[in-house]
Amino acid sequence: MKVWGIVGWKNSGKTGLITRLVAAFTAMGFSVSTLKHAHHSFDVDHDGKDSQRHREAGARQVMLSSRRRWALMSELRTDPEAAFDALLARMDPVDIVLVEGWKAGPHPKIEARRAPAPQPPLASADPGIRAVAAKGAVDVACPVFDLDDTAAIAAFILDRLGLTPAGDTTVPSAGPDKLADDCFALPPGVDWTPVDAALDRLRAALSPVVGRETLPLRAAAGRRLAGPVAALRDNPPAANSAVDGWGFAFAGLGAAPHDLPILSGRSAPGEPFAGTVPPGMALRILTGALLPAGVDCVVLDEDVTLAGDRVRFAGGVRPGANTRKAGEDVRAGAPLFAPGTRLGPAELALAAATGHPTLPVHRRLRVAVLSTGSELAEPDPALDARTTFDANRPMLLTLLDRWGHDAVDLGQVGDDAQAVQARLDAAADAADVVLTSGGASAGDEDHVSALLRAKGRVESWRIALKPGRPLALGFWRDCPVIGLPGNPVAAMVCSLIFARPALELMAGGHWVAPQGFDLPAAFEKRKKPGRREYLRARLTAAGQVEPFRSEGSGRISGLSWADGLVELGDGARHIRPGDPVRYIPYASFGL
Repeated sequence: MKVWGIVGWKNSGKTGLITRLVAAFTAMGFSVSTLKHAHHSFDVDHDGKDSQRHREAGARQVMLSSRRRWALMSELRTDPEAAFDALLARMDPVDIVLVEGWKAGPHPKIEARRAPAPQPPLASADPGIRAVAAKGAVDVACPVFDLDDTAAIAAFILDRLGLTPAGDTTVPSAGPDKLADDCFALPPGVDWTPVDAALDRLRAALSPVVGRETLPLRAAAGRRLAGPVAALRDNPPAANSAVDGWGFAFAGLGAAPHDLPILSGRSAPGEPFAGTVPPGMALRILTGALLPAGVDCVVLDEDVTLAGDRVRFAGGVRPGANTRKAGEDVRAGAPLFAPGTRLGPAELALAAATGHPTLPVHRRLRVAVLSTGSELAEPDPALDARTTFDANRPMLLTLLDRWGHDAVDLGQVGDDAQAVQARLDAAADAADVVLTSGGASAGDEDHVSALLRAKGRVESWRIALKPGRPLALGFWRDCPVIGLPGNPVAAMVCSLIFARPALELMAGGHWVAPQGFDLPAAFEKRKKPGRREYLRARLTAAGQVEPFRSEGSGRISGLSWADGLVELGDGARHIRPGDPVRYIPYASFGL
């Protein structure tokens, strides 16, 4: 374990700095514990508690346990105070132990210091102090940091301890574990796989396949977090005004109506009032401005009348009116986001407000897209009916863009085994995952499946799904391959249902299940048992769901006509107009 201390005189800011450092190191992926040295007559137990009665009766050790934490107390009695090394030896192993106090300890330390202070800097007498974190100038022969510059102090400590944050771009980080060779294997005897079973197997088998890096906030947009993130400071950082108005002390008010003399000056955002507002006086204060000493209430401009150098307003004011408390939104050290969280505008706003200039994220997942089939061509009106224009590739590349992955366009390849192999080799070199369409079945020209069986690894999942029955899952040179059906409608449905959550997990994110809504059907349909069905559908003006006119999987126009899918369960069902059906809008699939 690495040990670092924070020392200083009373009210020097030690505890605040320790709290911010714990949050900062935890957000970087380190495990952190703390050791607090109590002074004077402070005890770790309270008078009148049952535990005190246990100790006074002669118990050598008392263990307290609750739903939230446990603690072990050992009685020293006539023994001397516990030695520093002995206490450390009792702690569970972690990356960093931060020690508050214990000036005489042998470990390296930073002195916290507020100015002005009557005591001389400890750094002048303690050779263990490596730096000073202060407010104001300090004359010492060691580095000096601003007490509130948590990021710089944390970086200094990590550098001196020889530790590197996970994903730091200045040091190559260990790559993720490879997926197991048999992660796509189905149990013996399994033929048709229900949709839910297939999704459960994917969720259990997959893990991130991308490395990590640390990025500035703006560059981290759309990325998935590679570690937990906690607040580095309170939000708001200090008590402030929620409105433009007049600030005063509630205790200084007399009987209503109120008539207060105005104190010269004002408190504005970034320009706080430096003095104290005496009881019975009011100060001009603007929205977001820090509350000066002596102010705990603010009355709105609209509720006052100005008369020369006095402000008048009616009664009904409550203590704390129109003010925001420090940390009322988020407290320093509070967890903000779990690993895997995708960073959008709201997440970046909260990270910035709580002091994060950078965030640990996963590198973008690179997904290669390859269309197979000798009949395919780029759209060209001059070509005859023997060619099929490639609709899958632009569709899949656009899906990947929407989902925040790096799409690698590998174009089209004909039904030639050597050509397909060369393209798969290129995909394995350029990407983390390969997404193919066509060639995933067992026909004569289905070279993707044939090559994976002969030279890679593959499992052909026959999923009880309409449209989109075949799904090939395998590896080519340790690169995962997802083989989608060649039919564009089936390829789209399989991408939304299977590829999206699978890619999200491999990108370091959370498993994403689409949110559906039960809405009345605007159609009648008899469904046979055995397969789950997805109908292209959209909402009517009356709030009902209508399906596309044809269920044919070749009707690509239905994808554009629709604004979502209707999901019909695996069993038989007779749907009549007005019956509830599960409707999943495209937006629930990240589109």
